[in-house]
Amino acid sequence: MKSAYELAMERLNKKSPAVKVTDKQKQELAEIDSKYAAKYAERELLLKEEMNKAMAKGDYEALGQLEKQLVSDRKSIEAEKEEKKEKIRTRG
Repeated sequence: MKSAYELAMERLNKKSPAVKVTDKQKQELAEIDSKYAAKYAERELLLKEEMNKAMAKGDYEALGQLEKQLVSDRKSIEAEKEEKKEKIRTRG
């Protein structure tokens, strides 16, 4: 007799089968992770430098805007990264 978990997994696999990722795709996905981690780090360094300048001047409004910009940049970089990774996964 199958457990509820096993039955649920069977139903899930019927609706959307698990995608098998090849070794080449895994390598491409790792390269994308690396590329986008570097892209974010570069952006973070630039904005942190600007944030330090704003803090030194006591310009807390600019500091808040730069923090918001950093969060926004991270979200857009993450979204772009996930979009590229999804294309690789579905390419099959």
